[in-house]
Amino acid sequence: MDTTAGHRTYRDATDADVDEIVALIESAYRGEASRAGWTTEADILQGQRTDPEGVLEVIKSPDSRLLTVERDGRVVACCQLEHRGAHAYFGMFAVSPALQGAGLGKTIIAEAERQAWATWGVTEMHMTVISVREDLIAWYERRGYRRTGEMTPFPYGDERFGIPQRDDLQFELLVKPLA
Repeated sequence: MDTTAGHRTYRDATDADVDEIVALIESAYRGEASRAGWTTEADILQGQRTDPEGVLEVIKSPDSRLLTVERDGRVVACCQLEHRGAHAYFGMFAVSPALQGAGLGKTIIAEAERQAWATWGVTEMHMTVISVREDLIAWYERRGYRRTGEMTPFPYGDERFGIPQRDDLQFELLVKPLA
């Protein structure tokens, strides 16, 4: 599905996008490049955030979509939408660090919610966020998500998810009702 909004184009990712999407996600969360934006996890996690296999798995899954946002022929943002019964899961969200703080993220999450509701008729959007990311959780709360207090452990020892720099990491479930 292609949707053009101004000079942004929303579309589902293809196999050809994998390397560009991995680079985008890494630049938004890990390493020195991520420090240009506010979503960096560089102080709490090192190593990779995702890999080509993980991105390709989302693209290929019949219950998932990897929505990309293009500007001037470049993928500048992305998010995963996964159909899980009465709700959709929102994940793999990344905005290029150079474009963070200008409202693009707000626009993308609203479009993702709209598409999840329109495509699957889901009544809620769920996501998990590392619980120590108070600034990020507050941003989602301003978008209508609520903290549930429901925690799942961080996969310590599995470097596919990064190399933790602290021992108190866990994921908190955030939920938002959709119209």
